[in-house]
Amino acid sequence: MKYSKATNYALHTMLFLAVDTPERHVGVHQLAERQEVSTTYLSKILTKLVKAGMVESISGANGGYKLRPNWERISFLDIIQAIEGPTSFFDYCLTHNPECLIQKVMISAEEKMLNELKHQKIVDIAKKMAVAP
Repeated sequence: MKYSKATNYALHTMLFLAVDTPERHVGVHQLAERQEVSTTYLSKILTKLVKAGMVESISGANGGYKLRPNWERISFLDIIQAIEGPTSFFDYCLTHNPECLIQKVMISAEEKMLNELKHQKIVDIAKKMAVAP
């Protein structure tokens, strides 16, 4: 299982905004430089985060991106689904017999992973980074 580069950049962008700048706007250039990615590519990712209601965007000289109110509720799963959509993490075929033991194991594993990602909040990681030396 592997998630996309876009999801990786989205998770890191959200963490950067949560740790350093939850209350102020940050330009896409600064966000892109921090991750060594093109501003065009990161802008597309940020557009998805804006549409998902996690980030707000303001244009202009003092514009940029910042976290929306109540950002503390945003989970890893929320961010992943904003970028990837509500897709299955495992590429397995559900056309097997419902009693297929392999299918049951994969479904159970995915449910556990989704539950973990749903309960892991970006704010928890931000707090750990804020106290790190």
